[in-house]
Amino acid sequence: MGWLATWYHRWASPPWFYQMSGRWTRGLMGLALPLLCVGTLWGLAFAPADYQQGNSFRIIYIHVPAAMVAQSGYILMASAGLVGLVWRLKVADVVLRNCAPIGAAMTFLALATGSIWGKPTWGAWWVWDARITSMLVLLMLYLGVMGLGSAFRNEQAAGRASAILALVGVVNIPIIKYSVEWWYSLHQPATFRLTEKPAMPVEMWAPLLVMVLGFYAFFGAVLLARSRVDLLDRERRSRWVRSLVAEHAI
Repeated sequence: MGWLATWYHRWASPPWFYQMSGRWTRGLMGLALPLLCVGTLWGLAFAPADYQQGNSFRIIYIHVPAAMVAQSGYILMASAGLVGLVWRLKVADVVLRNCAPIGAAMTFLALATGSIWGKPTWGAWWVWDARITSMLVLLMLYLGVMGLGSAFRNEQAAGRASAILALVGVVNIPIIKYSVEWWYSLHQPATFRLTEKPAMPVEMWAPLLVMVLGFYAFFGAVLLARSRVDLLDRERRSRWVRSLVAEHAI
């Protein structure tokens, strides 16, 4: 486990994070763009239509990846909040702060595409079932973390307040996941399960898997890119940032 501790402490160092995140950003974006292009074309043009919903089901190729990334992003944000509270690492606060707007955008996209999908499927743009309501709560939590981060002038106080709200809101994630099993819901069960074969034919779930991977790669690239800029701003008076600026000025 020594290598894991070394790897963890390296990423906790602002100069190391800035250097390595630049490489990861380029790699993830280079992976995300072809995956999203291939997945979109495959899903919209070549995947077969659903026997009940027809072509309206194709919005699943945006809706499901956005919903998955929105929930995973919140778990990452809460984890960064926990690390920031316990070990008081600047990088953790930076990740938490920059995870919130991306997660909020993904949650809004999931809600918007779900509403568009719901109209031809359920006959209504919006229904207050457990899954939709808990996703709306997730959006409110993301916005709350963003608001707290902007409400304090002191960065440490803002980070602590945001981290506490993020940790409290984690209870909403299992509610989202199991809402279709605990309560009556118009939503279908999970599209992907690690222990079960997908209910859809491979011609339909394969492009969905490509889109999910593309969304996660895109999320990671944008998060790292935003975090790098934020980290430079926070550390602008530090020696390593001044050295970096001087190096690029030559």
